[in-house]
Formats: sequence, C-alpha cells, structure tokens
Amino acid sequence: MNVSGLLKSSLGAKRTYNINENIKINDKDTSVRGKAVLMRTNRGILVRADLDTEVELECSRCLGPFRTCLQLHFEDEFFPVINVTTGAALALPDEPGVFTIDAQHTLDLTEAVRQYVLVAAPMKPLCREDCAGLCPVCGRNLNQ
Repeated sequence: MNVSGLLKSSLGAKRTYNINENIKINDKDTSVRGKAVLMRTNRGILVRADLDTEVELECSRCLGPFRTCLQLHFEDEFFPVINVTTGAALALPDEPGVFTIDAQHTLDLTEAVRQYVLVAAPMKPLCREDCAGLCPVCGRNLNQ
C-alpha cells in the first residue's frame, strides 16, 4: 500500500484497506483476507489488522500435510526510512525487528503477517483430533 498521502496527513488520520492477497510463507502459498486500519502517528503509521489466513501445516502425529484457518489480530507500528516531504533519510528506532515503510513510501504487510502466522500456528498441529499417527514399528500412517 502506498502511504505517502497518509504520511503527509495530520496525526490521527486513518485509512482502511480491505485485503485479499496470496503471499508466500515458508515457500507455500497462503491466502490472506481481512481488513487493516492504518493511522498516522508521530513516528510513522500504526497498523491494526484483523485477518483470516489459510495455511498449510504438517501434522505432528502422522506427518501428513493439511490446511487450516488461522485468525490474526495484530497492532504494529511501521516506520518510514525516508521523510515524505524532504526525501531525507530517517533514523529508525533502536528497537530490534521494527517494520519499515520503504523509500517509495510502500507499506508491505507480508513480513508482519508471516511473523504473526508463525506465532498463531499451533505448536503441535493435528490434521484431525483423532489422528492415529504413525506405526512405531513400520512407520506406516495408521490413518490409512
């Protein structure tokens, strides 16, 4: 999203974007749908996002791939690297892992979504609640 107009706006100005994209997470296509509200802050742009994603995971019992839906709700601030009016480089906060708005004033949610998907994914994903797993002797998938 090009946010140059929002960066020129007064503090508290908001824009709402509907999101319907496919992005790559861990080399797999992931659909992302939802809404993001962007608000101008004194340092950059605050993003409040409510997104639904469908990701491919590996079952922790049978090791088979399966798709599942995750709901993401996050709020993060993005910082410009270039001043929108002067073109001068801006210093980023000393915080590690801050999200940035590139030199063309484009705010890309891909990395934020990727990180929040990794956090939202279950630690031990199951393809189904009654997954039988693998045979301890021969390694065959006991669901088949």
